[in-house]
Amino acid sequence: MKPRQIRLCIYPKDIQRITGKSERYSRNLMHRIRISLGKQAHHPVTWLELAAYLNLPPDQVRDMILD
Repeated sequence: MKPRQIRLCIYPKDIQRITGKSERYSRNLMHRIRISLGKQAHHPVTWLELAAYLNLPPDQVRDMILD
């Protein structure tokens, strides 16, 4: 059996699933994370960066984004 692959990048839909907020909130949160990390608009946000920004356990965030 093949192990599950974990995506490194997250999308607004993933943030919606984790926080229970709207898509617009999720896009704004991704924008705030990029600004706080000094990333440009085309740089992706990883699930580890999201977990650190929201002060959530990384294991729980990883489990929520598994497809």
